[in-house]
Amino acid sequence: MATWRVELHSHTLYSLDSLTSLETFLRTCERRQLDKVAVTDHNTAEGALRLAQRAPERIIVGEEIMTTEGELLVFFVKESVPPFLSPEETIARLRQQGAFISVSHPFDRLRKGAWRESALLRILPLVDAIEGFNARCLFAEDNAKALAFAKAHGKPYTVGSDAHMPCELGRAVLEMPPFEDAQSFKRALAAAVPRTHLSGFWVHFYSKYAKWARKLGVAKLPETVLYS
Repeated sequence: MATWRVELHSHTLYSLDSLTSLETFLRTCERRQLDKVAVTDHNTAEGALRLAQRAPERIIVGEEIMTTEGELLVFFVKESVPPFLSPEETIARLRQQGAFISVSHPFDRLRKGAWRESALLRILPLVDAIEGFNARCLFAEDNAKALAFAKAHGKPYTVGSDAHMPCELGRAVLEMPPFEDAQSFKRALAAAVPRTHLSGFWVHFYSKYAKWARKLGVAKLPETVLYS
């Protein structure tokens, strides 16, 4: 059976802390031989929907949504779900779309979107998976805690690069059987093999640059220097 390389956490210029154009995004996915890529921009699916029109065979429409308790990482959505709703309301809206629901970097101590364990336990029966490895986590023990939490509670886990710039794409992927939708993805996840590499701490400086570049109207960095 064929095996796909699947990236499940990535951002484009539709996220305020990324400057990656849609054209560069697609070009990099092809170069990195990523068979499926979930585009999970912050609090919007618009970039993912546009990319899916251009490359429906490669793009999974997703979103990274800030709730009142922490961030959810979701795949196979049909339209954006707004931020800052309760986790339960957010999940209810996603279920109406037939989405697959994971939890972003739940224990990353440096993220605003991290979760209190009590809140995570409350929603655990309502979600499909936990992100057990995020390449942008600066502390390895935060990823280890997320993975241990998923295994202790019998939840599948996802991995993702959390790529905000092209050179990050493919840093953390799952090698897994082909799938077509949220349900077949969930089945395929049981046979997935993670291939993970942490990104350097410097990638966070890029995200800060992207935010300030937008605020100040500064020209973005040439994308050719971001490929490596």
